[in-house]
Amino acid sequence: MTTPFSHLLRIYWEDTDAGGVVFYANYLKFFERARTEWLRTRGFEQEVLRATQRVMFVVADTRVRYLRPARLDDQLRITVDVREAGRASMDIAQVAWRGDQRLAEGEIRIGCVDTDSFKPRRIPGELLEGLVPAPR
Repeated sequence: MTTPFSHLLRIYWEDTDAGGVVFYANYLKFFERARTEWLRTRGFEQEVLRATQRVMFVVADTRVRYLRPARLDDQLRITVDVREAGRASMDIAQVAWRGDQRLAEGEIRIGCVDTDSFKPRRIPGELLEGLVPAPR
């Protein structure tokens, strides 16, 4: 088992609702940012993939469970953990943490598509090898 990737972020006014609590839909934005940084740390820039390999990832399905509120100025750690990888999609578990408190957990399915047709496309081999640890 590998350690999930972690991305740190701070909560700003723009992230909160009138009650000073993070607006529920913003967790999807936080998860997206963490996945983008996860790709980047593995050497894959999304714009470069689009331009050179003519592929991009799209969100096909999401499920988020909200456990505790995050508030203004909190620092969150968002994790990314690939649970399953197929030929054209990946199931990713993501968690928003404040210290050791689990605030929200999500299951995100991303699909690889052709940039012109938006039809499903096999994840390029080098990309898949760079993102998913080899089985032991």
